[in-house]
Amino acid sequence: MDQPRALVIGGGIGGLTAAVALRQRGWAVTVLERAPELAPVGAGLALAPNAQRALDVIGLGDQVRALSAWQGDGGLRAPSGRWLSRTSSEAAADRFGGPVVLVHRATLVSLLASALPEGVVRTGTAAELTDVGGDGRPAVVSTPDGAWEAELVVAADGIRSAARRVLFPDHPGPRYTGLTTWRMVVPAFGRPFAPHETWGRGRLWGTQPLKDGRVYAYAMATAPEGAHAPDDERAELRRLFGGWHDPVPGIIEAADPAQVLRNDVHEMAEPLPAYHRGRVALLGDAAHAMQPTLGQGGNQAIEDAIVLAHHAGPAHHGGPAHQAESAHYAGPVGAFGTAAASAAELAAGLASYSADRLPRTTAIVRQATRAGRMTAVGNPVAVAVRDALIVAVSRFGPGLILRGFAGIADWRPPEHTYASGTPRQ
Repeated sequence: MDQPRALVIGGGIGGLTAAVALRQRGWAVTVLERAPELAPVGAGLALAPNAQRALDVIGLGDQVRALSAWQGDGGLRAPSGRWLSRTSSEAAADRFGGPVVLVHRATLVSLLASALPEGVVRTGTAAELTDVGGDGRPAVVSTPDGAWEAELVVAADGIRSAARRVLFPDHPGPRYTGLTTWRMVVPAFGRPFAPHETWGRGRLWGTQPLKDGRVYAYAMATAPEGAHAPDDERAELRRLFGGWHDPVPGIIEAADPAQVLRNDVHEMAEPLPAYHRGRVALLGDAAHAMQPTLGQGGNQAIEDAIVLAHHAGPAHHGGPAHQAESAHYAGPVGAFGTAAASAAELAAGLASYSADRLPRTTAIVRQATRAGRMTAVGNPVAVAVRDALIVAVSRFGPGLILRGFAGIADWRPPEHTYASGTPRQ
């Protein structure tokens, strides 16, 4: 009897994590990625302890930590350079069971892809969900090479998810938040600095070191939707942040203008009714796009993937050798034999996935929205009040500030399968 078959639409971090997790559960997996290659944007990703524990389940947590920079002591600053609050990496690690680590997105994507056999990821393959499937019939995905059938489709196709519109055509989808972001990675800066985020009037800047000495920087500001700089985005950053404290101006000057990424911020203000329908499950931005203010977008996609694989259930046969032989079974319509997973079991599993993930991610989306309102404050009096409150709260020590991440960073996966055999961080 053949393995149950899963198609993953989208080869980003969430989609690849789902592919690795499902394959370890015994599914035959194929990833369909529209882009010609797995080439993530040049940006860093902060992985909090919750995402690291999720990666531990599939045996990749230790490798990620080894490839990442551990976030040191830093804090929140005003544009003048004045520290509004200080953070303690040791206190955060004690509170949440491990440190926050920073990894380049390309490094994480490469690691996840290397955990899959050759041929599982098919780049340059646009995929369209044409049938969500149901009792007695598989889901169907159309590609330029023909239609594909699968017992499970994982839609990890991002914030503009076409699959989401098929599942929930009446849902309004993500809305523009009034904020736009810039991201860049610059060469080694040449002098040490403390990781920091700086809040100004409707503007935010963040600077974090990467493992190899390069610097990841990000910025956010209020702006009309779809706006772009009249010249280049580095020049726009110079106009907005060039007068801020050191090392901000130097980082802007070190950036390659062609490598400065700008993206408007959208969020799922109205939650979806579920994260599944038929034999299709949504994850990551396709399900719960959120503001980057908590640094949890990618973290929650990784959580989604692990929880989905848990609820989708294991195949009823076959160890690693059989999995390797079956890795290429997923293919066009007519290429399969009998499904190993019953429709009833999968339906129950997907319902449990929605029940687990929808309340948690909806709450985090809303918390990120509240944090975004604080950073978007533009009135000088309101900014002064905000900063004074931050200073006052910081006087009670890091515990009160860290309380805002309680229930987020201390999340535990449904299976404590630490494949590396090492103690939990």
